[in-house]
Amino acid sequence: MKKTLLTSLSLLSVFVLAACNTGVVPYRALRVGMDLRFPPFETVDSNNVAMGISVDIARGLGGFTTEIVNTNFGGLIPAIESNEIDIVIASMSITPARQEKLDFTSPYFYFKIITLVNQNFATANNLTIDSTTEDILAISSTRYAGITGQVSVSIPESYGKTVTKWENLSLALASVVQGTDDVLLMSGSPVAKGFRDNPTTTMIVWDPWVSSPIGMAVKKGNTALLAQANDFVATFNDEGGMYDQLRAKYDEIILADLVRYGLDFFITE
Repeated sequence: MKKTLLTSLSLLSVFVLAACNTGVVPYRALRVGMDLRFPPFETVDSNNVAMGISVDIARGLGGFTTEIVNTNFGGLIPAIESNEIDIVIASMSITPARQEKLDFTSPYFYFKIITLVNQNFATANNLTIDSTTEDILAISSTRYAGITGQVSVSIPESYGKTVTKWENLSLALASVVQGTDDVLLMSGSPVAKGFRDNPTTTMIVWDPWVSSPIGMAVKKGNTALLAQANDFVATFNDEGGMYDQLRAKYDEIILADLVRYGLDFFITE
C-alpha cells in the first residue's frame, strides 16, 4: 500500500512538472499580472476587489480559476521572467523591445494617440474633429506642446517639428487652452478630459498619430498557454463574445469619458 501510494505521488509529480513545462497550469489559479491603477481597464472597487475590462478578460480565459496579481506596470516583465505570474493582461503595448523578452498574443485592442487643439487655431485653419494628422502637419505655423520624456514630444519631433516641453500634463493642457500652444498629442482619456473641462476653447482631432497594439504576454517559450490565449482572443469578435460582453458593460462608461466613442475606439485600429 505504501509503495503504491509513493508510486502514485511520483507519477503525479511527473505529470505536474510536465504540465508546467508545457504552459498548462494545473491544480492552482492562473496568476494574471496587471497594474490596478488604470480605470476602466484595470482598477479596484470600493472593497479593493479587482475589476475592469482587463479583469473581465482575464476571468474569461477558459480552463482556469484566476488570481489577479496587482503589480506595478514596470515590474510586470520581471514578474513573468521570475515565474511570479503566468500571464500579463494589462493593456501592454506590443513593441519590438518587449517581444525580445515576452511572447505576445495577437492584438485585441489598440491604444491611440490623438490631438487636443486650441479652438481658435482650429477655426483659423479650418480644422474639424474629422481632420487628419496630415492636415495638422501641413500647417507650418503649428505650435506643439509636449510633456518632457513622453510621446507628445517625440512624435512631433520625429516629423521635424519644434515642441515646447512642459513638466507635466496640467501645464501642457493649460498652454493649449490659453492659446500659448496650438496642439497637444496624448492618449484618448487625457485629451478627452482636456476637452470636457474646456469645451469652448479646445477641440479634439480624432485621427490617430499612433495606434499601439495591445496583447496578452507570457514567458518566452510558454507555447501552450500562448496558444490557449490566442484561441481565446480569436473568439472576441464572435456574436456574444468578449467584445459584445464588454460593450454591454463598459460602453456608457467609456462614452462618458471619451465624449464621442465607446469601446469600439479601442477595438478598431
